[in-house]
Amino acid sequence: MDEPRPTAPHLAGTGRQPTAGDLTAVPPHDVDAEAAVLGACMHKGAVIDEVRLLLDAADFYRPAHETVWRAILALHSEDKPTDPIVLSHQLRAQDDLERVGGVVYVHQLADAVPSASSAAYYAGIVRTMADLRRLRASGIRTAQQAMEPGADPDAIRSEVEAEVQAERERALASGQGRLSRFITDGWHFVTETGTDTEPLWGTREQTAWSSGESLMIVGAPGVGKTTLAHQVILARLGLSDSVLNMPVAPSRRVLYLALDRYKQIARAMARSVGPEHEQRLRDGLAVWQGPLPASLDKEPDLADLAAAHQADTIVIDSLKDAVSTLVHDALGVAYNNARQRAIRNGVEIMELHHQRKATEGAPRAQKPTLDRVYGSTWITSGAGSVLFVAGGAGDLAVTLHHLKTPTGEIGPLQVIHDHERGISTLDPALDPVAILRQRPDGLTVRELAMIQSGQNNPERSATEKARRTLDRLVRTGLAGKAEGTAGGTGGGQQARYRASVRHIGAVS
Repeated sequence: MDEPRPTAPHLAGTGRQPTAGDLTAVPPHDVDAEAAVLGACMHKGAVIDEVRLLLDAADFYRPAHETVWRAILALHSEDKPTDPIVLSHQLRAQDDLERVGGVVYVHQLADAVPSASSAAYYAGIVRTMADLRRLRASGIRTAQQAMEPGADPDAIRSEVEAEVQAERERALASGQGRLSRFITDGWHFVTETGTDTEPLWGTREQTAWSSGESLMIVGAPGVGKTTLAHQVILARLGLSDSVLNMPVAPSRRVLYLALDRYKQIARAMARSVGPEHEQRLRDGLAVWQGPLPASLDKEPDLADLAAAHQADTIVIDSLKDAVSTLVHDALGVAYNNARQRAIRNGVEIMELHHQRKATEGAPRAQKPTLDRVYGSTWITSGAGSVLFVAGGAGDLAVTLHHLKTPTGEIGPLQVIHDHERGISTLDPALDPVAILRQRPDGLTVRELAMIQSGQNNPERSATEKARRTLDRLVRTGLAGKAEGTAGGTGGGQQARYRASVRHIGAVS
C-alpha cells in the first residue's frame, strides 16, 4: 500500500488564522469524506454518474483513494457491479490491490459511508479540499518566486493571473456538476419538478404546509406558536395523525433548532409525550440547544445542518435567533438563499417568527397582513405558507390567519389552546362541521358566512369563503348538498348543506 500522506488536522474550517509555519504544514484534506464517497459508490452504483460530475481522480488527497476511484470508474464504464468483492477483483487484476491496502481496506471503505444518498454532499467536501490544496500550492510557488534574487514583480503577477484564470476554467470544465447538477430540460421541469405531492400538513385544497415550500408561523410572544409547532412536529414523528383537524404527513427525522429558552421549549414539549414515545423521539428527533455558532445568513448552511444530522425536516425556533439582522434586505436575501438551497436538497423547513409591534390604535380583531411580519420582505417572500397567530400573551383562545397560501386559504380559525396537555383544538362554535351537526335543518352559504363573520350582512369575500368551505365538506363526504331552486312568483330557495348521515353516526 502507498505510504499515506500525513493526516494531521487541516486548517480549513478550524476558524483560526494561518501562520507562516502553516505553509509547510499538512495541506487541506478530508480522508473521511473521500472514504464516504468511495463507499457510497460501492453501495449504490447510480450515484457514480452524479459524483463524477463533481470530482476528478486527482481531487483525492490519498493516492490509494485515487486508485480505487479509477477502478470504480473502469467497472462502471463496463456496466459491471462496483461492490467490494467485484472492486477487489478489479484491483487485483490491475496489480493494485495490495498497494491500496488489500481486501480488508476495500471493505473498510465500503463501511465508511453514513448515507449513500449523501454521496454528492461528501464529494463536494472532497472537491473543496482539492481546490484549497491547488490554491495553497499556487500561493507557495508565488511566495518562493518572490524570494528569489532578481525577482520580477510583473512576471510573477502575470503568472499568478494566468494560474488563477486556469484554475477558474478548470473548475468550470472539470467537475462541471457545480454548474449543471441542478439543470433540467423544460419538459421535465414542468411535468416532474412540480410533482403533485401530498401536503405535509393540510389537504390538497387547503394546504398549511406544502412539500418543498417552507412554513412560517408568526405571532406575538406567548400566543402559542411553539405549542402549535410541537403538535405538528410530533405528528410528523407519527405520534398523531392530524393537527387542527388537518392531516400531517410523516417524517423520517426532524432537527429542531431550539435557539432561545430551550429549557422552556423542553418543558412545553414534555406535556405532549410519555414513556411510550421514548424510542421514537430518540430515533426521530434531534435537538440543537441554544445559539448556533454562526447565524444562518452566513454559516452553517441549512443544507449542511440537515445532512450532518440525517434530517429531512428542520424547525427553527425562532428566526430572530438564527439571522444576524432581520431588517436588512441583504441578510434577508442571504437567509432566503440558504433556505432555498436546503429545500432544493429535499429538506422541509418550518420557521417560527415574530410580528412587528402592534400599531397604536389598530383594531385587535383586524385581519393581519404580511407587512405585520417583522423584518425584511425577503423573509416572507421566500416562504411558501405563512400562518399568523393573533391574540395576547397567554390567551387560551387565539385566531389563526392564513396570510400566504400554497392553495386555498385556511380559516380564519378560532383555536383553543390547552396548555396543560399541549393540545390545540378548533373552537366548536365556529367549526363548520360542528355547526352543521348542530343544525339538522342544514345551512345556506349566507347563514354560515353570517355565523363565521359575526355580521348580519357579510361581505362578498366572507360569503365566497363560506361557499368554498361547504363545497369542500361535500367533496370530502362530510356534508350533503340539496340544490336550491330558481326564483319565481313564490321566490327561489338557496342550496342547503347538511352534515352527512355517515359523519353524524361516526361522531354520535
